[in-house]
Amino acid sequence: MDIPNSAPGARPLSTHTVDSTTIISTAETNENLEYYHAGPLFTLAELHTNSLLAKAIKTQSSERYIPILPQDLEQRGTSPKSIRDQDIRALLSCDMALFTYDGTELDAGTVVEYMIAKMADIPSVILRTDFRGAGDQAGAGDPWNLMTSFWPRTKTVILDSITGYKEGLSRILKEENVKGLAGEYAIEETARKVIAAFDEVRNEPSRLPAELRKSVYEWLALMPGLKDGSDQTNIEMLTKLCDIKVEKGLL
Repeated sequence: MDIPNSAPGARPLSTHTVDSTTIISTAETNENLEYYHAGPLFTLAELHTNSLLAKAIKTQSSERYIPILPQDLEQRGTSPKSIRDQDIRALLSCDMALFTYDGTELDAGTVVEYMIAKMADIPSVILRTDFRGAGDQAGAGDPWNLMTSFWPRTKTVILDSITGYKEGLSRILKEENVKGLAGEYAIEETARKVIAAFDEVRNEPSRLPAELRKSVYEWLALMPGLKDGSDQTNIEMLTKLCDIKVEKGLL
């Protein structure tokens, strides 16, 4: 996608990826975790909801979880590969990740990002607010393709968006001096459930054996064929990132 970097509070990619100066400070302040906020970015409704939910998660968690939105990183005029590389770097640099799995067919880019997160053993939460049935699990499992289910260190939050909206509307109609819109209350409730899932999944032990960490992260540095930086530079970056995740207790 070609999206302008004009969202309020947007920060350049360099503030989210690993370098020799920011790594140390990030490791030393283990009070909050950055999470990658993945999902469809094709409509104003999607972009707006991503921003609202990210803000609610940050606020309600007392900034325990700091969102990194790819829609704020992608800049006008960059090539498709540059956009892809930016998102991969941002994802791998985050401590955790949230993936929006809405739609009768999942957004392909979001699924790819989820699989990269699992290759890196990143604690993840999958969020679905779409009340429509989908997938190939015949109601016996998750409402999406079974190949993206059953992965370790992942929690799912499945909500009925219309029910949440109606509950918010009912509250507005019944209570006096209530400020806000029905959809805002649904966002707040969704944020609470995502935070609870984050709290749970962050405490799950890593699946990546200690003796394999370095090799896996070196391969992650090479696997995508990142455009910027040499192979050696990318390996050094991901190796440092691996060390930081170990210090934080994430690996």
